[in-house]
Amino acid sequence: MFKKVLEYTGTYRTTTYRAIVFMLLGVAFNVVPFWLVYQMISPLLNHDTLHRNGIFFRIFLIALCAVGYAVFYVHGLTLSHKSAYHTLENIRISLQRKMERQPLGTIQEKGIGTIKKMFIDDIESIELLLAHALPEGIANIAVPVFVYIAMFFADWKLALLSLCALPLGMLSMVIMYRSGMSKMEIYFGAAQKMNNTIVEYINGMEVVKVFNRDGESYRRFEKDIHTYRDFTLDWYRVCWPWMAIYSSFLPCVALFTLPVGAYFVLQGMSTLADLVLVLCMSFGIGVPLLRAVGFMSTMPQINYKIESLEKMLNQPPLCQTEDGFHGKNHKVSFENVGFAYEDEAVLHNISFEAEPGTLTALVGESGSGKSTLAKLLVHFYDVKEGAVKIGGQDVREMSLEALNQEISYVSQEQYLFNITLMENIRLGCLSATDAEVLAAAEKAQCNEFFTRLEKGIYTMAGDGGKQLSGGERQRISLARAILKNAPIVVLDEATAFMDPENEEKMNQAIAQVIHGKTVIVIAHRLQSIMEADQICVLEKGRLAAVGTHEYLIKTCQSYQKLWQASLESTAWSVSTQDATAQKGVESAWQA
Repeated sequence: MFKKVLEYTGTYRTTTYRAIVFMLLGVAFNVVPFWLVYQMISPLLNHDTLHRNGIFFRIFLIALCAVGYAVFYVHGLTLSHKSAYHTLENIRISLQRKMERQPLGTIQEKGIGTIKKMFIDDIESIELLLAHALPEGIANIAVPVFVYIAMFFADWKLALLSLCALPLGMLSMVIMYRSGMSKMEIYFGAAQKMNNTIVEYINGMEVVKVFNRDGESYRRFEKDIHTYRDFTLDWYRVCWPWMAIYSSFLPCVALFTLPVGAYFVLQGMSTLADLVLVLCMSFGIGVPLLRAVGFMSTMPQINYKIESLEKMLNQPPLCQTEDGFHGKNHKVSFENVGFAYEDEAVLHNISFEAEPGTLTALVGESGSGKSTLAKLLVHFYDVKEGAVKIGGQDVREMSLEALNQEISYVSQEQYLFNITLMENIRLGCLSATDAEVLAAAEKAQCNEFFTRLEKGIYTMAGDGGKQLSGGERQRISLARAILKNAPIVVLDEATAFMDPENEEKMNQAIAQVIHGKTVIVIAHRLQSIMEADQICVLEKGRLAAVGTHEYLIKTCQSYQKLWQASLESTAWSVSTQDATAQKGVESAWQA
């Protein structure tokens, strides 16, 4: 465990070693006063005299030891914390880099709560190991070892007596570790689940309030918190009695030395001076031993967290190379693609091609695999079977940076950073000028809501873009795509949050993005993709049919059902708005 963590200290490993040395000196300064006290008591036991100057000199040395302990120990702690926090930085950077190489879909599946706990809580807990347990633990163990050796030189019988309390303390500690480790995985699993539930509860509070589901949502929230509480208390009930036992025995190194040692003195087996010396040294090592053991009790937790981090870091990375894009053109090909989320297969032998300058629509019931195909194209996951190619080049044979330059992906849920709307749009092309950003925003029909904002395009988006509505966030994301001007465009329900009045404007903006490009659209409103060059009908993860709207409406029963359902849902809208919206959709796609 120590070796693994020290790999991340980098240039600060020497600082950690220096911290250990300074703390060793500090603990030694804390033990020396007990030996000085013995020097003042010893002449009295031997019926000798101790001069006043000798007493004052030793008192001065005791005060000097106190200062030395404070200076060396505090300086050691300063160095250990400096090394520790740089090491935490290195661990977080390493984790972030390795996460970048993993499938993005896998990262999203873990949940915000788990990622937050891992990046903040679990890594932060390693600070205890680096800043305290490692340097302080070594110092507080090493000095007692040297003191015990000195005791054996003084009187081996009394030294053995001072060791008698250690087996009792260590036995109780071993029992505590074994009992605690059996419950640790359940405890940390409950903590992760609680974190995810809390994040979900807060993010979904608006929906919960609107649909008056406070009771049901709160019950789940309350259940996970109570589960975490119960596991925690259960774990502590097992550990607390044994913790109390070793906390009582370990510092009491004179527990057997005092009574049995007194008997040895009375029997002439040891001298009173040796007994006093061993007792003084025993009092000096009790506190360091308890400190060292206190850090040892945290080792199982830290070890579990380090193993969890390593497990996360050692996940198979996304298949990619450092090559750029060198495809013949921008034709998108799905060749016998199969995919599964863990053990659940969701795509089976999917094959179709999307030619440059054409529009390919993916339709099907929810859960049929439409969005999964889009995510495989933008390489959120690796395919389990087959291949996804652009211009004949497998997406796994290029870097993510190269792939992202070729594709603009507009998903249903777009995240905006808490920066200005202009800078959010500029993410599509960081080198774009303000004029180019403004032009892209105008094409995406963003100016309409910019005029309502006090600072216009310079308004802060808020956390996650919460200052804007869902439709406005989608228009910002579309402006990004316009600014990026990639040759392949993937639109996953790009008008999902649009009302009929604004959908025509959005489709006009989309027409500006897709002109002359390879376009793949995922849509539930089939009227909007009637003019698509080809429509791929997905059914339970399989490709049911491919063709134009006219062909499918005559030959594909699955498409006929989808079309009928789409017409019925359209009839729910107000007739005047519906007619306007449908006319706008059709004209936009025809453009």
